[in-house]
Amino acid sequence: MHLVTTTKVLIQKFREEGRVLLLEKVTLFCEEHGITIPDMSSPHIGGRDRVGKDPITMGHHLQVDIFMGTIDAQLQELNTRFKEDTIELLILSTALDPRDDYKSFKVEDICKLTEKYYPSDFTEQEKLHLRFQLQNYELDNFKHPEFQNLTTISELCQVLNKTRKSGIYPLVDKLIRLILTLPISTATTGRAFSAMKLVKTTLRNRMEDDFLASLLITYNEKDITRSFDADSIIDAFNDMKEHWVQFKMPHFSR
Repeated sequence: MHLVTTTKVLIQKFREEGRVLLLEKVTLFCEEHGITIPDMSSPHIGGRDRVGKDPITMGHHLQVDIFMGTIDAQLQELNTRFKEDTIELLILSTALDPRDDYKSFKVEDICKLTEKYYPSDFTEQEKLHLRFQLQNYELDNFKHPEFQNLTTISELCQVLNKTRKSGIYPLVDKLIRLILTLPISTATTGRAFSAMKLVKTTLRNRMEDDFLASLLITYNEKDITRSFDADSIIDAFNDMKEHWVQFKMPHFSR
């Protein structure tokens, strides 16, 4: 997440300062390979209509429409996928990471994570108890042999269950399980939005929400839906309720 933040800064810096250097490299490439370089002061054919104004030049088109347009699209993609609150959520989640002898462990960050991002999952009383559980958890588990050399939060959750420490620190265990659902929830949401562009087309723009949800599940879970055969689907549909038309002819014994 820190790399995402620095990448945004570097892309913004390249947008402001990198055009001249990039143009020099492209010009050198074109000269070496015999590619014609357009006159940057010449008008751009097919530019936007600018009635009563000077025509758009090739230099303006390359700078604004192509160079800045491409970089702005990349920044918008990063900002959409990694919003500030999402970055903070993932960074705070690493406070429970067991790597490097629990170097990232911070009680304050974990409490902030619970207070800000999981307010409905813990009562006010549980939020108070969580702090005390974390303080005991830090002194009790970090030197325990079973909790040494762990590399993932998933392994930490398994060891808590194996050693029955999950019963001693139920609120810590609950928070760890909530964090473990993050990759699934974010990936599933991303896939759903991507699939919606393909499923809900202009010809299907009037479908109801239930039907859309069913189509999205079928589209996203291809491995599961491929295991269904046509007869099982027809049988399940017929068992739902009586229909005027039978979709499957009954078998008659001779």
